[in-house]
Amino acid sequence: MPSPVLHTPALTSRLPHVGTTIFTVMSALATETGAVNLGQGFPDFDCDPALVDAVTRAMQAGHNQYPPMPGVPALRQAMAAKMQALYGWVCDPNTEITVTAGATQAILTTILAVVHPGDEVIVLEPCYDSYVPNIELAGGVVVRVPLTPGSFRPDFDRISAAITPRTRALIINSPHNPSGQVWSAADMLQLQDLLAPTNVLLISDEVYEHMVFDGQQHQSAARFPGLAARAFIISSFGKTYHVTGWKVGTVVAPAALTAEFRKVHQFNVFTVNTPMQHALAAYMADPAPYLNLPAFYQRKRDLFRDGLASTRFKLLPGAGTYFQCVDISDLAVPERDLPEADFCQWLTREMGVAAIPLSAFYGNGFDQRVVRFCFAKKDDTLREALKRLARL
Repeated sequence: MPSPVLHTPALTSRLPHVGTTIFTVMSALATETGAVNLGQGFPDFDCDPALVDAVTRAMQAGHNQYPPMPGVPALRQAMAAKMQALYGWVCDPNTEITVTAGATQAILTTILAVVHPGDEVIVLEPCYDSYVPNIELAGGVVVRVPLTPGSFRPDFDRISAAITPRTRALIINSPHNPSGQVWSAADMLQLQDLLAPTNVLLISDEVYEHMVFDGQQHQSAARFPGLAARAFIISSFGKTYHVTGWKVGTVVAPAALTAEFRKVHQFNVFTVNTPMQHALAAYMADPAPYLNLPAFYQRKRDLFRDGLASTRFKLLPGAGTYFQCVDISDLAVPERDLPEADFCQWLTREMGVAAIPLSAFYGNGFDQRVVRFCFAKKDDTLREALKRLARL
C-alpha cells in the first residue's frame, strides 16, 4: 500500500498574540539556575494537615463521584454564611453561589457568559494575565485603563471616560495583583456611584481577600449593595488555605446572573473535585484559619520588607496580597537600566532570585522600573533570598 499523505491542517489562532506566560518562563529559569523562586505566586509550605485529613475522610466516606453541578451544598452554605458574617451580604446558596475549578476558570466562565462579540470590557492595568485573553475568546473588545503609576490607585476620571454604551463589564481586583494595592471603602463608594446610572456589570476578583494588612478591612463588592447587585464576586480557596493546586474557588452573584453563569459552567467544567469540596466545607466550620491569615502574611511581609530595607531597592507600598513590588532605578549596578524583563532574567541568573517584571501585566509592556516578588514562602526561603539580594 502507498504511504498515506501526512497533513496537519493549519489553524488560525484564537489567541494569536499569546505565548508562554511570564510565570512559566521565570519558574523554568529558576529551576534551571537553582534560583530562589519568588516569581510565581504560590506557597512553598504545606497547608494545615487537618485539611488533608478532611479530604481523606471525604474519600473514605464515598464522596468520589460527581457532585451537584453548582457545587456541594454544604460548601455553598458555608460560603453563604461567611459572606454574611464578613461582609453583611445575604445570598442564597442554592441560586447565588457556584463552586468553580479555581478563580481562573471562574473569570473565564463569567466572561463567556456575559460578553457578546463587540461588547467592551474595561480592564485596569497592570492586571492579571488571564483577563485579556478571556475577553478576546468571547469576542469582546478590551478597553485598557491604567491605574495611577507608582500608587496603583484607581483613576475614576479615566474609568468614567472609558465607559460607553457598548461597555458590558468592568473587571476590578482588590487586593491587587501585581501591585499589592488595596481599594478603600471610599474607592468602592465612588465606583458604586459611577456605575449606578449604567448597565455595566462588575467582575470583582477578590482572591486575596484575606490578605489585607495593617488593620485594614477588605472592601468586598459584597459590602456595597449597589455593587453587589451587578457583581460577580470571585474567591479562591487555593489562595486562602495554601492549596493552589486544588483549583477550587467560588462565584457569588445575584440569581439572574448566576443562572447565566451556570449555563456556561455546566458545559465548561460541569463539576469540581468532590472530596475537596466536602473537606473545605468541614474545614470552614472554624473561621480561625482565614481570620488569622492577615497576621500570618503580614509577618512574612514585614520580614521581607525589613530585609529589603538594607538594599537599594525602593519599596512600594504593600497593603495586601502576598506580593511586594520594588523600584530598581536606584540600584548600584548597571543592569538597573535594563528593561524590567531583562533585569529579571539577570537577577535570576546572576543573583539567584527570580522575580516578575511588572511590564508583563501591561498590554503595551509599559516599563516603570518595577519588579514583583512573592513572599508566600517559608521564612528560611525568604532569608536565603534576602541574603542573595543583600549584594544589591
